[in-house]
Amino acid sequence: MKKSLKTFLLCLAIPLLTGGLSAFLTCGAMADFRQLNQPPLSPPGILFPVVWSILYALMGIASYLILTAPKENSDIPTALKLYGIQLAVNALWPLFFFRLKWYLFSFFWLLLLWLAILVTIRLFGRICPAASRLLLPYLIWVTFAGYLNLGIYWLN
Repeated sequence: MKKSLKTFLLCLAIPLLTGGLSAFLTCGAMADFRQLNQPPLSPPGILFPVVWSILYALMGIASYLILTAPKENSDIPTALKLYGIQLAVNALWPLFFFRLKWYLFSFFWLLLLWLAILVTIRLFGRICPAASRLLLPYLIWVTFAGYLNLGIYWLN
């Protein structure tokens, strides 16, 4: 596919809108969340939307690099499908955690997300190493989120 601004903006918009929809669906639950006992190293609440916006932008850039990679790579369709699956798994976590308050289930869902991200990183790496590296902060943040999620389960 020819690299174009329209394609780039679409690739950015998909994860950003997915994250925005999740945030919209859980916005009323944040007041309850602030009342929970937090584990050590819990960042201030204002940090979460900033970090997630950056991570969603990095995901979009990575997906653009994969989408516009030379088509002779047969892994591209599989990589993009897996990217979509991990994005859907990501979008559901806030509903389970914030809206439904299924803290233990949410932790195991994060483990599924972590695994999906790891496999996506490996597959992206076969196609475009730069795209793979763009997802590393996402994996690190989800690892940290897993710690926070489990800590909230244990403390509440």
